[in-house]
Amino acid sequence: MRAELTTLTPLEPWIRRKIGGSQDAAEPLNRAALEAYQLAALRETLTWIKQRSAFYRAHLATAPTMLETLEDWSTFPFLTADDLCVEPQRLICVSQGDIARVVTLESSGTTGQPKRLFFTAEDQELTVDFFQVGMSTFTVPGDRVVILLPSARPGSVGKLLASALARMGVEGVCAGPVNDIPETLALLDRTKANGLVGIPAQVLALARASQLAGGSALRFALLTTDHVPSAIVTAVESAWDCTVYNHYGMTEMGLGGGVDCAMRRGYHLREADLYVEIVDVAGKPVAPGESGEIVFTTLTRRGMPLLRYRTGDWGRFLLGPCPCGTALKTLEHVTCRIADRIPVGAGVLSLAVLSEALFGLEGVVDFTAVLEQAAAQHTLRIRVVAVGDIPARAALLAQPVIADAVATGELGLEVAAIPGILAHGYVPSPAKRRLRLMQSV
Repeated sequence: MRAELTTLTPLEPWIRRKIGGSQDAAEPLNRAALEAYQLAALRETLTWIKQRSAFYRAHLATAPTMLETLEDWSTFPFLTADDLCVEPQRLICVSQGDIARVVTLESSGTTGQPKRLFFTAEDQELTVDFFQVGMSTFTVPGDRVVILLPSARPGSVGKLLASALARMGVEGVCAGPVNDIPETLALLDRTKANGLVGIPAQVLALARASQLAGGSALRFALLTTDHVPSAIVTAVESAWDCTVYNHYGMTEMGLGGGVDCAMRRGYHLREADLYVEIVDVAGKPVAPGESGEIVFTTLTRRGMPLLRYRTGDWGRFLLGPCPCGTALKTLEHVTCRIADRIPVGAGVLSLAVLSEALFGLEGVVDFTAVLEQAAAQHTLRIRVVAVGDIPARAALLAQPVIADAVATGELGLEVAAIPGILAHGYVPSPAKRRLRLMQSV
């Protein structure tokens, strides 16, 4: 892998300008000034949504009328996925004519209805601005970047990213999610791409196939839209001799949330646009450095602001400063959703545990996992998609939580492998990967 330089994340000077601080590049970001800006932005957001949204007027009816400190924010109510499913139009704070983009998403809530998100052109401009700054971490003018993300519609993530790259003097080639591996590898070769942006499992499949076909000239890959196992990072870097970066975001955030700096130990967040918290199962703030659910509030969005939105993602802020030198917080790389953390025996089984075990095996390009829950014994059923024969069962049993539960009889383990699958045109789904749960009849 090519050597990296320790450099300050470009998000810091960008945020310093956004909050009205000095534009002197030699002056560091003042954390107190940033938090004063966030407090003022939260107050402004509260005024805006109470004036403009019938939903928020009812939602905040019993909330405090004044916000004195950032710590007081934890006393305000949460939003959940269900709130974005049931009459989402009531959260809109502008006229319908000002809405430039509507996104419908499958919900993880309880209503069974899809979530709907509404954005103005100005809201989307905030995302393009973030993409431009975040991509400058590892992209330089003259680069060519293949974008393997949804790009068919105006305002889609791929189109917004291409617009951001164009402002940097970088060509963004919108190709959409991978649906043909040889065709996508040919595109990378034909365009002489310096980098790509794509979905983790799909990029891994490309890297595995490329390794068999003779490699690639990529300098970097940015993985996004799903959690990124470190085993995938290692495999992609090994296959392509490139540097892999990690982006965290979701549509609810406006697509962009945070991105690695050169140190790649966690995400620095767009803290002038988002206020991010970590809470425990009861919704209370956790102690610094402890893990819990990631919650965010939009600070600058006007179309459909979100107040204390519970993401369902499991994460924590890292203690201590980042070696890149920024005053921004560092959110540890997110590995799974809370729903994918299942108590099994004396431990916790998660999609992250399975991903690190299986994607670390040379030749694995994908897997599915189903945990069938029963009173006497749970059964974990794994279907591995791989090139050649791989010791999947042994790798899983090397994980203590699985080995201990199998040894005590609390967990049954069934593993099925499908070898040589790339030759049959298999492509991993672009959908987020999940540990599916089933109840035994």
